[in-house]
Amino acid sequence: MLTGLPPLVSNRTRLLILGSFPGVASLQAQQYYGHPQNHFWRILQAIWPDGPVGTGADSYQIRSEWLLSRQLGVWDVYAACEREGSLDSSIRKPVVNDFAELQKICPVLEAIAHNGGESFKHARHTSLFGLPVYKLPSTSPANASWSFERKLVAWREVFEKHRLTD
Repeated sequence: MLTGLPPLVSNRTRLLILGSFPGVASLQAQQYYGHPQNHFWRILQAIWPDGPVGTGADSYQIRSEWLLSRQLGVWDVYAACEREGSLDSSIRKPVVNDFAELQKICPVLEAIAHNGGESFKHARHTSLFGLPVYKLPSTSPANASWSFERKLVAWREVFEKHRLTD
């Protein structure tokens, strides 16, 4: 059984991005969206051009602080699962995260966006908060049918709706 990462949120988080479960590279690095081909950090950099760039543990800490300072949070729908490789289609015996404490941790939370289809399968859980819930195109390299530019347009639209763009 694999265990996911803790939520990357603060009491200032207004928009929460929910992935499905960290891939192999992310688990090894203990970093959200740690695969170098994942578009997550590149999309944020395009939306917020003032952000830090680079890779590695030091830059991950800086990027995480930057993300939180922009009132964004990151977590996954699954706390644990069995899986060979990184594909969502390989997830077995998933354990859903406990979202009950989320509004206490994030009192100004105003929307939840699911990063991809597997995460969005759990919109029934997140819609119980009475907040807008969005399905965003996955930033995973496995989502090759969407170009970076097309993903960026969809992501920017949600960020603009919640006044999280420059």
